[in-house]
Amino acid sequence: MATGGSSSMTHAKLLAAELLSVTVHPTSPPSFSLPRRCPSSISRAEILGIVVSLEAKPRFFKFLLDDGTGCVPCILWLNPRLPPSDHDPTPEILRLQARRVRLGEQLRVRGRITVYRGTLQITVRDVLVEIDPNMETFHRLDCVRIAKRCYGLAKHHLG
Repeated sequence: MATGGSSSMTHAKLLAAELLSVTVHPTSPPSFSLPRRCPSSISRAEILGIVVSLEAKPRFFKFLLDDGTGCVPCILWLNPRLPPSDHDPTPEILRLQARRVRLGEQLRVRGRITVYRGTLQITVRDVLVEIDPNMETFHRLDCVRIAKRCYGLAKHHLG
């Protein structure tokens, strides 16, 4: 389970409102921290929501995920980094993931937190279609539990 530690592959399980309220630290690359959290930073996040906007281009898919607390911009690049790292998905996997992104679909997305033109976004690494409508509730409950235990966030902050 992701708890937002500093490990390079750990994904902090967050609600959109939490993700959109992170503090951006002007380092290279930028680092991010949650309000009222211990000093360690987060760099990757996991969110779950409904695709409410979609823009498909030859090089990327750009979409908005809405979880009821806010809308998170997400970008799924179809051209991998050169040279790819051991953890990067292959071009074939990226194309398969892009096919999962459809308007109205409930998705679980994991990836790096990035900033583009002053706006926070998730640079997507994994896309999973959630067919069980209960997963939205489970994700929200997990986020509240993790935030209380690991991030030190107050109950009222989580919506």
